[in-house]
Amino acid sequence: MTGLRSGIGWWKRPFDLVLAAVMLAPCLLVGAVVGCLVGLRLGRPILFIQERPGLRGRPFRMVKFRTMAELTEVAGRPVAESARLTSFGRWLRASGLDEIPEIWNVIRGEMSFVGPRPLLMEYLPLYDATQARRMDALPGITGWAQVNGRHSASWSDRFANDLWYVDHATPWLDVRILAMTVVQLMGHSDASPGRDTLERFRGNA
Repeated sequence: MTGLRSGIGWWKRPFDLVLAAVMLAPCLLVGAVVGCLVGLRLGRPILFIQERPGLRGRPFRMVKFRTMAELTEVAGRPVAESARLTSFGRWLRASGLDEIPEIWNVIRGEMSFVGPRPLLMEYLPLYDATQARRMDALPGITGWAQVNGRHSASWSDRFANDLWYVDHATPWLDVRILAMTVVQLMGHSDASPGRDTLERFRGNA
């Protein structure tokens, strides 16, 4: 049953729950501080909640700390993401601190600590059959694509890395990816989760 819920194997859910139990207290403490900073620097709402595709495309509500200012054009339309992403928001993304609330999604079984990042719902019709296999695993806070170039990689490379993870996932690979993520976050490298806005996926045409 656990393997069916994670899309990978029996070990995935216990791995996530044990890690969540270890990290919950420090995440609550750090998250409280980050939440206060977001409120002071960006105002309310503090959290960014958006529907994303989960395991096998089933939608769930992903929770993160907000990193963008609420700016609109004269006509009332939001301005471009790059213009709304403040220096504080960039720091949050480069440090990975904006991802802390996603531990709630992990506890709920909607995400894993490691897996393909959950992209936008609007991308679902654009995937071909091979690309759609990235959703055969729970989406992750970090993943193989995130520690292998992320924003400097093409969409085809990102999908290839996601699929490689789906086909080769083991507990030891998850530990390796988590360790690589920590190292890259400390170095604020391009593979850091949420380093900047991501170019839109427009399909394979």
